[in-house]
Formats: sequence, C-alpha cells, structure tokens
Amino acid sequence: MRSTLALALFLAVASPAYANQCPADMAKIDAALLVAQLGDADLTKVKELRAEGEKLHNEGKHDESVAKLAEAMALLGI
Repeated sequence: MRSTLALALFLAVASPAYANQCPADMAKIDAALLVAQLGDADLTKVKELRAEGEKLHNEGKHDESVAKLAEAMALLGI
C-alpha cells in the first residue's frame, strides 16, 4: 500500500515537471534553428522532430514529447 501511494505521489509530481520542460526545450530548438548550420536533410529532420514534440506535448504525452525534442536537440548539438 505504501509503495503504491509513493509511486502515485511521484507520478503526480513528475508529470508537471515534464509538461514544463517541453516548452523550454522547444524554445531552445527554435533559438538554435536561427543559427544552425545543418544540411538540408538534418534541418528537415530537426523541424519534423520539433513539430512532433509540440504535437505530443499538446496531447499531454509529455514523456514522448521530451524524447522527440531531445532527438532534435541532439541533431542541433544542444
């Protein structure tokens, strides 16, 4: 019972943290895109990942959103 309650409390606290991380990550990507020196294929991929991350964020799928945005940031070197 205690472990279930502890897990529920952790998830309640962790979910808003991920929700707040998504917009910050999107802003980092947007700023990096302004000065990015990537090939066309990588630039397209970053934009697709960023769009997918925003879509997932808006759907409330914050873990998946953070993962997509992290892929985009990795391609940008941030």
